[in-house]
Amino acid sequence: MSGAGEYRIEDLAHASGATVRTIRAYQDRGLLPTPERRGRANVYRGTHLARLRQIADLLDRGYTLASIKELLDAWDTGRGLGGVLGLVAEVHGPWTDERADRITLAGLADKFGGNADEQAVAEAVELGILEPVPGRDDEFLVPSPQELAVAVELYAAGVPLPAISGQLRELRGQVEQIAGRFLEFTTEHVFARYLGHRPPTDADAADAASMVRRLRPLAQQTVDAELARAMRLFATRHLEYHLAPDGPGAAAPVGGGRGPVSLPAATIAAVQHLVGQEHVDEFVAAATEREVNKRTLDSLASSTATSGQITQIP
Repeated sequence: MSGAGEYRIEDLAHASGATVRTIRAYQDRGLLPTPERRGRANVYRGTHLARLRQIADLLDRGYTLASIKELLDAWDTGRGLGGVLGLVAEVHGPWTDERADRITLAGLADKFGGNADEQAVAEAVELGILEPVPGRDDEFLVPSPQELAVAVELYAAGVPLPAISGQLRELRGQVEQIAGRFLEFTTEHVFARYLGHRPPTDADAADAASMVRRLRPLAQQTVDAELARAMRLFATRHLEYHLAPDGPGAAAPVGGGRGPVSLPAATIAAVQHLVGQEHVDEFVAAATEREVNKRTLDSLASSTATSGQITQIP
């Protein structure tokens, strides 16, 4: 085109990376401003190119075309989009200071004792521990070097690779539940006032982005502290059990005792709420003793009644 910053639709497609068909579909959905009609040709400008790049960025971040339409409509009516895009960037930004790394198949083999098992590698890719590098069959991106290092240490300690991946799957599900609960909690008590209308105003979105920056480390700090507390508690109990005279490997107690019995987590939580953490063991022991005594008395009463020896108490 003759003017600077003016494009035919084919040129706009080339500059934006979108196809001509996609550009026309965006026009039909109202995502792009109407181009200027000049003779028999449509003339697009830099604003159209900028809009196409914004749409592509939001799509990459997981937004649907319908939600993008709402955001762009708000921007076009003067409500602003800068704060919203800032919030989007903040949420999609890194939630850890850890930096991704790369590793080759040979490097994996070195870390796992010369074993670069194809099935294990495929499972690591499925779990996202490794990500294939396009065009490099022997190289992978490692999003979390710490997670890979944990797997290496566990394998060196004798844990089989299938057990490691199985444990990660289970742990991931539990952590995702924690993350979901934390987001529900913060949304209800913090972010609802910023996001109560769709789309949020530019100022509210900017304030929400600032709040995300403040609260981002809290989830990990809380989980770290609680995990340390729980590990200290259970590791101590586990060690006491294994070092006790009647622990694993000791002679079985008279009566066929089988050692500690695991209680459901909900039961433990209810007991903790009732008597406090420090009295859980005493409460469970007392409740067990009470139940045993009750059943003993019931058994005696039943056998006495059966033999016809019930004595009437005046």
